[in-house]
Amino acid sequence: MMNLMKIKIAFLVCILSGLSARIMAQENTTNPKTQISIETDPSTFLFKGYAAHIRIKPKKSQRVLIGAGTYALDFPSFLVDMNEKNRNKGWNVRIQSAYSLFGEYYFKEANKKWFVGLQAGVQNFKLNMDNLGTSKYSNLLLMPSLGYNWKPFRSGFYLKPWMGVGLNHKISGTTSLQEKQYHTSVLVPFITLHTGYTF
Repeated sequence: MMNLMKIKIAFLVCILSGLSARIMAQENTTNPKTQISIETDPSTFLFKGYAAHIRIKPKKSQRVLIGAGTYALDFPSFLVDMNEKNRNKGWNVRIQSAYSLFGEYYFKEANKKWFVGLQAGVQNFKLNMDNLGTSKYSNLLLMPSLGYNWKPFRSGFYLKPWMGVGLNHKISGTTSLQEKQYHTSVLVPFITLHTGYTF
């Protein structure tokens, strides 16, 4: 099972790397400077979690960012209830840890205005329900996205609202507790707001 997971992750990394390399190779570079951005998702802290991301605009890139991130959070009830089979069943769901690679393509210039993105990663979940104990499982996530990078001040600070649809595939663990079954969804819509700073 672990070997299969490694193969799937390696495959997704190759896809992201290949797409980024191809796009960058086609660009007419006007700004040779490498830029680094750090960002977070403030909503994760509201749900007893965290988020830390880094984005890099490579030296020879004009419109492409690549990056990586990690995050964790307690699922709010509305996310659990998005699948009707879980609604009002008393499930407590937490992403204990998650690790993702990101690619973003900006239509005008990296870190400015509209972009499309692709995220690939692994999410590690913990489930519990009163008096039934806990269980754990991991899934593979692939999420295309659309967003906007807005710089309200004359500085490196930015706000980045974005939305995407996650394609999920369970790769290990179990989603059941005794006779109770937590139902995962193959497709999950997502919307959030990142904040960050570009150096």
